[in-house]
Amino acid sequence: MDSQGQVGPRVVWAVVGSGVGPLLLAATRGGLVNVVFHATDSVRRGAVERLTSRLGAEPVEAPGDPVLAEAICQVEAYFAGERRGFDVPLDWSLVSGFNREVLRELASGVPYGTVVGYGDLARRVGQPGAAQAVGMSMGANPLPVVVPCHRVVESGGGIGGFGGGLETKRKLLALEGVLPEPLF
Repeated sequence: MDSQGQVGPRVVWAVVGSGVGPLLLAATRGGLVNVVFHATDSVRRGAVERLTSRLGAEPVEAPGDPVLAEAICQVEAYFAGERRGFDVPLDWSLVSGFNREVLRELASGVPYGTVVGYGDLARRVGQPGAAQAVGMSMGANPLPVVVPCHRVVESGGGIGGFGGGLETKRKLLALEGVLPEPLF
């Protein structure tokens, strides 16, 4: 039993299909805590081990958990083109400090179908000149897709990097109408 009198696992996870391949979604009682791209068996095992280490509780597969079920529903609707944003509760416990500040600004201030430069995002959080640090924040994003780090691009028009791979970033930007659909 935890401090709130609840019994059972504190961290739950499920794998869901998406337009960019399988995604692992993990949630705590506080909200969605992690989204992991390319959730093959080996990636899933590694993600569960990292969550166990970082959160102090072994995650349990539980797609029926209410928070997780809602996140799955919203992710599926996003990839079906039926949803432009997410309103599931988020658990920010895997990120802190500057990274959390940048990711919160990204989540609230860069809407569907738009992009922002690394430097612009740095200025928005009061750290002009911290474009490279913003890039590191994007790499530390534990909630990609839901916290849309794919919408951060280079100021000169380049696509920039992406932890899920550049093909995945292109597909997400195409889904949102920012880039044309890939030809193949």
